[in-house]
Amino acid sequence: MEVLKEKVEEEEEAEREEAAVRAERGEKVVRPMEVRREEAPMTQEMLRDLEKKLSDIEMAIPEKLSTFTKDTIDISKLPLSYQSNTLKEEHLLQVADSFSRQYSHLCPDRVPLFLHPLNECEVPKLVSTTIRPTLMPYPELYNWDSCAQFVSDFLTMVPLLDPLKPVVQEEEKVPPKKYAIKPPRDLTSRFQQEQETKKLEEIKAEEERRLREEEERLLDVEKAKTDPLHGLRVHSWVLVLSGKREVPESFFIDPFTARSYSTQDDHFLGIESLWNHKNYWVNMQDCWNCCKDLVFDLGDPVRWEYLLLGTEKSHLSLTEEEEDGLNDDDDVENLGKEDEDKSFDMPPSWVEQIEISPEAFETRCPNGKKVIQYKRAKLEKWAPYLNSNGLVCRLTTYEDLECTKTLEIKEWFQNREDMLELKHIDKSTGLNVDYFKPGHPQALRVHSYKSMQPETDRIMEFYDRARVDGLVKREETSKTMTEYYRGRSDFLSYRHVSFGDRVKKLSLNSAESNPRPIVKITERFARNPEQPADEDVAERVFLISEERIQLRYHCRDDHITASKREFLRRSEVDNKGNKIVMTPDMCISFEVEPMEHTKKLLYQYEAMMRLKNEEKLSRHQAWESELEVLEILKLREEEEEEHRLTISIYDTKRNEKSKEYREAMERVMHEEHLRQVEAQLDYLAPFLAQLPPSEKMTRWQAMRVKDECLSDFKQRLIDKANLIQARFEKETQELQKKQQWYQENQVTLTVEDEDLYLSYCSQAMFRIRILEQRLNRHKELAPLKYLALEEKLYKDPRLVEFMKVFV
Repeated sequence: MEVLKEKVEEEEEAEREEAAVRAERGEKVVRPMEVRREEAPMTQEMLRDLEKKLSDIEMAIPEKLSTFTKDTIDISKLPLSYQSNTLKEEHLLQVADSFSRQYSHLCPDRVPLFLHPLNECEVPKLVSTTIRPTLMPYPELYNWDSCAQFVSDFLTMVPLLDPLKPVVQEEEKVPPKKYAIKPPRDLTSRFQQEQETKKLEEIKAEEERRLREEEERLLDVEKAKTDPLHGLRVHSWVLVLSGKREVPESFFIDPFTARSYSTQDDHFLGIESLWNHKNYWVNMQDCWNCCKDLVFDLGDPVRWEYLLLGTEKSHLSLTEEEEDGLNDDDDVENLGKEDEDKSFDMPPSWVEQIEISPEAFETRCPNGKKVIQYKRAKLEKWAPYLNSNGLVCRLTTYEDLECTKTLEIKEWFQNREDMLELKHIDKSTGLNVDYFKPGHPQALRVHSYKSMQPETDRIMEFYDRARVDGLVKREETSKTMTEYYRGRSDFLSYRHVSFGDRVKKLSLNSAESNPRPIVKITERFARNPEQPADEDVAERVFLISEERIQLRYHCRDDHITASKREFLRRSEVDNKGNKIVMTPDMCISFEVEPMEHTKKLLYQYEAMMRLKNEEKLSRHQAWESELEVLEILKLREEEEEEHRLTISIYDTKRNEKSKEYREAMERVMHEEHLRQVEAQLDYLAPFLAQLPPSEKMTRWQAMRVKDECLSDFKQRLIDKANLIQARFEKETQELQKKQQWYQENQVTLTVEDEDLYLSYCSQAMFRIRILEQRLNRHKELAPLKYLALEEKLYKDPRLVEFMKVFV
């Protein structure tokens, strides 16, 4: 090591100075060889003492050397590189053992080095040889600054929305009027307002003080719990040095979470050693200020003591003059010659290449589940398709540090057929909020509710572009229903329905068979630029219980008030059956600019008749909205019970249709292969085997082999025809028996029995028809197959010389 080398050099320098002083005094100067001979015994003795001291040092070996057991890993299946060491590795282990002993001798107060632990086969391996270098990804794909900036911009641009807060659309700004009405005077007491404001501020200050005291108490409780293992834990992290691949500064990576941390982070108390696939370095710097003051210049032997000499390492930071001195060619050549014999290359890694299957990569963590415990929170993660309901992440926040009182739960889902993406459950208020991606059958986007029972408080938000009616949001209570629309052709933007008490009636589903009576319907419309403002309705109110209809028109730009009209809706006939005539008192109107045609009874009568029809339509639409709510609730209950998952067509292992298609293709290819193999079979082999192997075939034997082959093939064709005929007759007889049974028991059969009978008849007729087609096809192809075989026999090279006489 460098420290020992410096000590020896200092002793030699002191000896040379002492010899020069003696020469000046005229004393006898002993020759170097004689000095070495005289001092040799002392040097050998010092070396023996040092060797004895080093051998007496006992290395602290942990009781549990490895977490691997024979039960978890089959050692016999591992390659030889896991079970033994090469000569180069044995030499390297000796160097590492000597390095470790010298380190323990010079630094007895520090913990032993993690240098050559035992692997799963109980074989010591240097930690540097456990690293298998791989190609790094392109650094421009992992720009941490741009990612952080993108997240920051995204959070800045997208504000958080309260799901229960109604949508408020900004109205168009109207230019200021030249004349305006003065607002009424504020007659409230300022003193009372100041007293109320002061009281509220005192209550708020008291609440803040109480919360601050509670936080301080919890912090004191946490500080009182001292960590007995503080500073004693050792953990392996990944250090990325700056310089290469456009890395501006060094940083750490947690291998378990893949998160990056700065070297100035307070979580890092110190560094014992560093290693890669080329060398091993020991930190010789003081870590009193954690890792904040560490210099990661691995080429500096004072700060980082290296194991092997001559391997590639980061160069020591030099000045310009020193760099100019190193550019001398002679010096470079001399340096190379000096280090040529002292260098020692690191042997290649003994670890096999890591191969991760798609299934293992998809699990992402052992058993596909990971739990992270935070302060007052717990985060659970699952692999996709591990849970049957598609749950992939759950965040639970608690009120206390013991995590016993749950505040809220957030659950994230993937691959849901109902497009459910997030479920937010607030335990304190009992509010549940479901978020959906585009594609839900009812175009549902957000569903806020406390109970799945109908006619309770809930809010439904929809993707309005996916709906025909342009519905954006629907708010429902036990007495009201409010709907917001956008982009409709009739310019409807708002509908509010008030319900009365339902008449008690015994029914299975009260909402469908016994709907709630409608008391009032309020509708608002956006401005229609094609109509005058005095004729364009802005708000329409149907007071059904009071039999009145109120209209409010849009205000013109040059007016400060809008026209209004109210109709007294009466039945068309009275109690005696007489037809009621329209009277002037049935329409009360206020017009900013009165017009003659609006005062006529005919115009008012037609307007009232039109409003009656629109009232019926609005009531029907309100009833349809109630039915749609029931349908959505029923659909959501079915989706929560079944929670079906969608599977990509490219996922051949989970997609059943794709799997069946692949298996069918494999079966067809296998059958084709069998046909090819059958075509390559020797049809004369069974008959030639009956002849003596040593004798030459005669003409009579060739004729007998040909006749036996044709006869055997003819018999097989006949047997196949008889087999098809027997199956055809059997299916026909069974069908006739089934038909006879049906004729005898037709009166007493149930609907299910008739369905089973019809299904059986359909399948039996299908089988009979297939057998008939196969039999007819066999009768047509059998003579052709016989002639084809006869032609092959005449052309067979083993019989062709005997068949020429008979041709």
